[in-house]
Amino acid sequence: QVQLVESGGGLAQAGGSLRLSCAASGHTSSTYSLGWIRQAPGKEREFTAAISWSGRTTYYEPSVSGRFTISRDSANDTVYLQMDYLKPEDTAVYFCAVRLDYGVPTRVAEFNYWGRGTQVTVSS
Repeated sequence: QVQLVESGGGLAQAGGSLRLSCAASGHTSSTYSLGWIRQAPGKEREFTAAISWSGRTTYYEPSVSGRFTISRDSANDTVYLQMDYLKPEDTAVYFCAVRLDYGVPTRVAEFNYWGRGTQVTVSS
């Protein structure tokens, strides 16, 4: 069992920034990928970003590429999502997620566990 606890959500104005954090604990494997999934009101969950255990490989959903930056502190099992130039369409619940198998995920289905989520609301 893996536990993921997100923090850092809240309200921001369009063009502003927020930083999300996620602490992972439990039975994580020695090499695992972390990422973020988001779900906007009335929509399905969508892949947002992912990072390999080493931190050398990252993937982003095209609409956030260039605005969001994912990073991790593997020594402390923590992943971050720096969100800049926020847009109203970024409003969603953001879930931290982990993939325990080999490979960096690029789809929601490729994650094994995710947390309870943190709300991000961007006003225009």
